[in-house]
Amino acid sequence: MSNSEDSAIKCIILGEMFVGKTNLINIASGVGFIGDYQSTAAPTFSIVKVLINEKEYHIQLWDTIGQEKFRTLTKLFYNNSKIVIFAYDITRRDTFEEIKNYWVKDVEEKLGKNIIRGIVGNKFDLFMNEQVTQEEGEEYAKSIGALFLLTSAKTDSPKKFEGFLTKLYEQYLIKEGVDLSDPKPTKNENKNKNIVLDKKKNSNGGGGNKCCLNK
Repeated sequence: MSNSEDSAIKCIILGEMFVGKTNLINIASGVGFIGDYQSTAAPTFSIVKVLINEKEYHIQLWDTIGQEKFRTLTKLFYNNSKIVIFAYDITRRDTFEEIKNYWVKDVEEKLGKNIIRGIVGNKFDLFMNEQVTQEEGEEYAKSIGALFLLTSAKTDSPKKFEGFLTKLYEQYLIKEGVDLSDPKPTKNENKNKNIVLDKKKNSNGGGGNKCCLNK
C-alpha cells in the first residue's frame, strides 16, 4: 500500500442485506458488477481513489454486514469513519425504513450529526417495481443534510458512483478547512469550516437517473 493509500480516510456503507452495498464497492474499485453473490460474511474494505483539482485522494470503502443479528459487530467498524453512506433498495420499502428508523440514528449516537453522509437508492434498473420514489429519497436526505444518489450498480456507468464519492470527499475536505478554490488544495485553518453544498444537479444518462445534491 502506498503512502497516499496509508492516509486514506475511512468511509463505511451501511444498510440491509442485498441492497447492493458490495456491488457499489465493486464498481468503485474496478471489479465490476457481480450478479450472483451471497450476503457479506465479514466487513472488508477496498481502496478507491478520487480526483479533486488534479490531486489524488484515497478512501477506505468498507463493506459491512447487513444481517440484523450481526449489527453489534457492524457497530465496531464505525470507529474513525469520516464518511458514512446509507444504501437501500428502491424496490424494498423496508430497507429504506430501516435507514430512517435504525441506521441513521445509530450512527448519530456513535459519530454525531456532523458526520459527512450520503444516501444511495440502488437498483434503479428495477424502477418499474419501485416502492420508494426518488422524491422521497431526496427529501429524506435533505432533512438530515446528506447527499443523495439514485443509481443502479448493475446498469449505470461506474463514473456515476465515483462522482458521488468525489462530492462526499469534497465535503470532508471543506469540513477540514481545505480551500477547494485553490488549484492545489491545502488546509487553511483560518477558512470558514462550514460545509457549502453545491445546489447543481448532475445528470448521468438514461432513464432520468440523477446524482444530485439536495435542493
